[in-house]
Amino acid sequence: MDGTLVDTEPYWMAEEHLLVSEFGGEWSDEHAHALIGNALIDSARYIQQHGGVTLPADEIIARLTTGVVRRIAVDVPWRPGARELLFELHELGVPCALVTMSYREMAEAIVGTLPREQGEFFRFLVTGDEVTHGKPHAEPYLRGAQLLGVEPGECVAIEDSLTGVASAEAAGVPLLAVEHLVPVPGREGRTVTRSLAGWTAKDLGKLVTS
Repeated sequence: MDGTLVDTEPYWMAEEHLLVSEFGGEWSDEHAHALIGNALIDSARYIQQHGGVTLPADEIIARLTTGVVRRIAVDVPWRPGARELLFELHELGVPCALVTMSYREMAEAIVGTLPREQGEFFRFLVTGDEVTHGKPHAEPYLRGAQLLGVEPGECVAIEDSLTGVASAEAAGVPLLAVEHLVPVPGREGRTVTRSLAGWTAKDLGKLVTS
């Protein structure tokens, strides 16, 4: 979700900077980029260690999430081509699950901005607060495939982070990696693009059969 469907990473980074500065610490872009795609509990522990924030991990997560949700209420920064592809998949009746390490509150805030009169764009949400092992573990994508009632190899994962890419590949899910804030190395069996602009449902189908 973050960085793939919507460009909320700058929102997260801004909230991290605010929180760390509140506790008199310094937060660099290098630290912020190190958290991209991580399970939130891992990010919170990293902030404790490197940002000097003495709050409990759960409270750090709550503070960051509340701040990002507040920013989303003002503006939802959709990534190029993401909304168009999502609408096409919805119109074709292709079942989708949202697999994110953000917590359900955050995921529902994003999904809630989609036109409800058109029905559900995501049949299921797999969120960071509802899995035992977050990305890069395979569990999130295995859970998504299970909820959809299909084999992992019959799905396509769209990811932008290295942890997300590792999670999808560990689960055996064909992958489309969308480079955004971090580079994703190309390799056999991995499709990498700079944006979802121009991508269609038919294009995704080719990744399953390739």
